[in-house]
Amino acid sequence: MASSASTQAGSKRWTYFHSALQLAIQRSAHKWTYEDFAECFSLWCDEQPENAATIFNLVSGRLESSITENCEELFKKYNVKENLDNLHAVVTAARARKQAGYDGKDVWREDLQPRAAVRARTIPLLEKERDRLRAELSQLTEENLELQSQMQRNVQAKDDADADAARLLDILDRAFAKWDQLPLDDIQSWTLQTAESAGSKA
Repeated sequence: MASSASTQAGSKRWTYFHSALQLAIQRSAHKWTYEDFAECFSLWCDEQPENAATIFNLVSGRLESSITENCEELFKKYNVKENLDNLHAVVTAARARKQAGYDGKDVWREDLQPRAAVRARTIPLLEKERDRLRAELSQLTEENLELQSQMQRNVQAKDDADADAARLLDILDRAFAKWDQLPLDDIQSWTLQTAESAGSKA
């Protein structure tokens, strides 16, 4: 099997375990010798010894491959390789601490429930992540407030500009209305008379 556990690199403990298991499977599959096979099928083995030997080898090979495939399925189902690798890592770390002269007390006690031990390990990590998220949320809140304030200032500036434009338009409308009320004919006559008077004096 291309994806079998035997083709995956692992810890030394996994390698030893898998090699020992393969050897046990081989010995178990071939423990039934040809002599035992011949005792069960003596007449056929006497009449066709070559065919009998071939069948015996095929049965032994098939038995070995079948056991191996079943073991590989169990490995995959129960994560045997991963668990053995984790065990190897824990044992290796413990040996390293021992060689380094570590004399700390073991955190495990017989009366310690697994859930309590897990909480003791995970809660500090979760609290640290909570504090980080709170700080990030606070920073984002401040940035949002600043953006909101800037937006409000922009809206106010726009409203002020609109109000100024409206006032100017009102002034222009009033000026235009007053201009329409002026006696333009009289103004034109007066202008013409003034121009003629100025020309005659010159």
